[in-house]
Amino acid sequence: MSTLSIQNLAVVVGEQQILKGVDLEISSGQVHAVMGPNGAGKSTLSNVIMGKPGYQITSGSIELDGRDLSSLPTWERAQAGLFLAMQYPTEVPGVSVRETLELALRSRGADHIDVASRLDEEADQIGLPKELLERALNVDFSGGEKKRNETAQLAVLTPEIAVLDELDSGLDIDALRACAERIEAMTNDGLGVLCITHYHRLLDHLIADYVHILVDGQIVESGGPELAQELEDDGYSRFVDADEETAGVSVAIGGRSETKNAAVSDSEDPFADPLA
Repeated sequence: MSTLSIQNLAVVVGEQQILKGVDLEISSGQVHAVMGPNGAGKSTLSNVIMGKPGYQITSGSIELDGRDLSSLPTWERAQAGLFLAMQYPTEVPGVSVRETLELALRSRGADHIDVASRLDEEADQIGLPKELLERALNVDFSGGEKKRNETAQLAVLTPEIAVLDELDSGLDIDALRACAERIEAMTNDGLGVLCITHYHRLLDHLIADYVHILVDGQIVESGGPELAQELEDDGYSRFVDADEETAGVSVAIGGRSETKNAAVSDSEDPFADPLA
């Protein structure tokens, strides 16, 4: 049993406070969905968990099985058992998927794993063309291929806790179902999941045990799957007042994200310095 514990987490980027005291606890086999309007701090939360540069933790802690991760570089957090499925997976010219995973497993002392066979197996399960496994990581992949590739990497690396930052972004229905159902199966083997999403449709296949609403850097309500259905039906009107909406905090409408008023814009490289 592993547990990712986030307590009273407050984060500043530049001079702007993004997170304002977030508490979450994700254990093996659980799926926690974090939903909220644009600019609420959802991607900031995922990036801070994995140690993206440029974010200053002003209070609180991030612990995995009692080990404080707050000051560790990203690679050490990955070795400790965290995995981030990125909203915009990074292209890495010159290095294949297979080579990437072989290096990652070797660094954890797990070089006995037959990565090529495991990748072939996972590619079959999620409909990822096998010829992509020997190509440069994510280079010239479609959006769906990148997300299927992220899911295959997750399955081969078998972390303790996976953070999914809008896994459903850019996916068609078939790719969404394939990725979400494969991750759901991993939770039955003990994977803990923190799933950041705008849409209930992902949770039709990756079943949430808990749903948390993040607004203006704070979790304002937690509940079960019915809370995600309420958002699907009614939006965030119960959680966001009119003044905040006109200030640029808006909801996802018609399958796309509207205006985002945050200190850190989305980037194709989530580990680039947000202040650069």
